[in-house]
Amino acid sequence: MGGAPGISQKGPPILRGRSVVILPVANGLRTDHPVPGLPFINDERLPLDNPDAIERTGRNQGEGLWGRTDSLRDGGWVAFTTEPKNRTFAWAVHFHPEYGRTVLLVHDRDWSDLHYHWMYGSSGFLYRHGGYWWDGSAWHRPGQVLDRAFEHYDPRPVRDAITITAADLLAQPATPASAKVTKIADFTASETPLPNWRDHLALWAGHRHLVPDALPPDRCVVDLRAPELEPNRLVDRAGLARIADIALNDLPDPKHGRRDLPPPQAHTADGPRWSEPVARDWAERRRSTEGPAALLAATTTFGSSQPRGLVTDHNLLTKIIKDSLEDEDTKSSKRRFAKTDEKRSQETAATLAWWPAVALTEGPGNLFSALRTTLIEAVVGGLADDVERARKWNKKEPSLGDIRTDVVKLLDWYIQRNPGATAGLFGEILLIARTRLDLAPEHVGRLLRRSFHLDSELDGKTIDTLLDMTLPPSAKHRDDR
Repeated sequence: MGGAPGISQKGPPILRGRSVVILPVANGLRTDHPVPGLPFINDERLPLDNPDAIERTGRNQGEGLWGRTDSLRDGGWVAFTTEPKNRTFAWAVHFHPEYGRTVLLVHDRDWSDLHYHWMYGSSGFLYRHGGYWWDGSAWHRPGQVLDRAFEHYDPRPVRDAITITAADLLAQPATPASAKVTKIADFTASETPLPNWRDHLALWAGHRHLVPDALPPDRCVVDLRAPELEPNRLVDRAGLARIADIALNDLPDPKHGRRDLPPPQAHTADGPRWSEPVARDWAERRRSTEGPAALLAATTTFGSSQPRGLVTDHNLLTKIIKDSLEDEDTKSSKRRFAKTDEKRSQETAATLAWWPAVALTEGPGNLFSALRTTLIEAVVGGLADDVERARKWNKKEPSLGDIRTDVVKLLDWYIQRNPGATAGLFGEILLIARTRLDLAPEHVGRLLRRSFHLDSELDGKTIDTLLDMTLPPSAKHRDDR
């Protein structure tokens, strides 16, 4: 028999960090949610009804052995242990009181990353096709666009997603006698999916009667189908570059820059493939971090591209130094430059002015760290006054007054000299306003836009482009998300 629908790589990658993925290497035989393409391992030695016992399997049992368990907010738990009989691998168990258990075998080096995402990632607990995740009710795309106001990735639902259960696949013919359950002691991870995985799934189903609390097959989630994941709709590197509106040569090399690329949904002989929505999300994330620098760039007198504010400072210092040199020449009986040597005077002044201009924004002791904190507190302080005023007058919702002109001017100065920090700056303002003052990010985002249009020296189009790039999703109008 052929593999399960949509299988195009060995196991579904689990998101780790920004875009790096972890590949599970096998399913536990008693899992409720089998991973397509992966073998089934006999997990009878794991006490799946006792997370503390799973932890004790590896914890303090010898050098290189580890174990851990933690409770989840929904009443479930996670547990991990290095496999004592094959220390290259570790067991990872996720238990949900409604959706049952997921039992995976992963490389021992990866279990701590999976623990983080199961505990704190806000990205469900089942992962397929390069980080597409399921939370029990809906499928979402891999988390890529960071919503700094909530300190998690913006959940992006998959359109027209269909959940594929074990029952769906078991309705088709299979030959369980041609499959086998592997033992952990002699297990080695394969680089390719099992070619007859449906047979292995049928063998797994034949063992379900031995598991007292096993979910029925129609509740065992195996995979998803969605139009965006159809093989003929996936894009290659050229398509990814086109969607991101960058040159193909500017894409990170997959051999050296995987962290800077989105997790691929499939691998082919010609390279990785991505769904178009994942490519668009990656382009959006890239614009939020790299777009401001390009938007607010200017050309120096040396012909290089630098932040607009740095170029302004350099030009101003160049003029001051050039005028000073010319004044000194006028007073000196032995002139340093001839009056006609205007070009040389300009070049000398520009060279002398460069490092003082750079020193304002770079190097030890620069003002940027302190200024960032001051700006955040200034904006939040104004918002706090609005909230307090609303409480004093028993108003249900505070009216947010415009940010003070001098604060906007200083925000302008900061952003034009450090454009790459814009998304982080706005994100922290929105996060503090939400957590400390209970203000909706969308309302504060609207205030930032209005205040910049009133008092920024940037033109209106640049302001809108900058805020569209750098405001987190929750701070944008719903029609713009």
